[in-house]
Amino acid sequence: MEVYLIDGTYELFRHYFAVPEASNAAGEEIGAVRGVLNSLLPMLEKGVTHIGVATDHVVESFRNDLYAGYKTSAGVPPELMSQFPILEDALTALGILVWPMVEFEADDALAAAAAKAATNKSVGRVIICTPDKDLSQSVVGTRIVQLDRRRDTIRDEAGVIEKFGVAPQSIPDYLALVGDTADGYPGLPGWGAKGAAAVLSQYSHFEDIPQQLTKWPSSLRGAAKLSKTLFDQWDNALLYRQLATLRLDAPVFDSVDELRWPGPTKDFAAICERIKAANLVGRASKI
Repeated sequence: MEVYLIDGTYELFRHYFAVPEASNAAGEEIGAVRGVLNSLLPMLEKGVTHIGVATDHVVESFRNDLYAGYKTSAGVPPELMSQFPILEDALTALGILVWPMVEFEADDALAAAAAKAATNKSVGRVIICTPDKDLSQSVVGTRIVQLDRRRDTIRDEAGVIEKFGVAPQSIPDYLALVGDTADGYPGLPGWGAKGAAAVLSQYSHFEDIPQQLTKWPSSLRGAAKLSKTLFDQWDNALLYRQLATLRLDAPVFDSVDELRWPGPTKDFAAICERIKAANLVGRASKI
């Protein structure tokens, strides 16, 4: 069996900016929710049997307590934020298991679900449906992969190395060095993607990097000069890496059987009426 894990936050943002606005009789904005359901239903029609969706029920998380500059909901259009609970209700009514994150982030839930699903011997492959670079740290060989549904491209471990120049386990260190503007932390001065990849391809984690330049291989002597910035800002580097590291203890499921899609619930027709997508009822019932 294959397990599909969907980044509901990414999907809602993507459709919000891609499809026309639409509202229902109650004045609720529902265009993006309808877009997400129209996007996910074909997966079920094509035979996906095990599926789960993670959402950021609120944007803020425990990381905001660690770093004041971490991303918040400020600037997110209210017409977009208001659709998160509607999306969660719609997916639940469709019969899909949903993890609405509050303390953790949706990325944490996806990472935790992927790691847990991969321990089940009946699972042949875990497919994390998001292009988010943070989730590249969860990729394991060809067993846990990322799928960019918009571009229809798969990124396995070799793909992570090709794209970033480092193995999946080094992605948090890499992001800590180069920063992540989307998440709100700056990285370390002087470190760019090329230098970070060169160093971390040789030394997987900060703790492995030698402080004495004489211990560096000659091929890395140029990048070795950057190490002073790392060791001078060691505490910041560790903090940024902590922000970039996805948590595997986010609450998801106890058994992979919980991910099996049972079909739409009796509430699906009502939610489809709410989002003005009555045609989805018949399609879902025929799967």
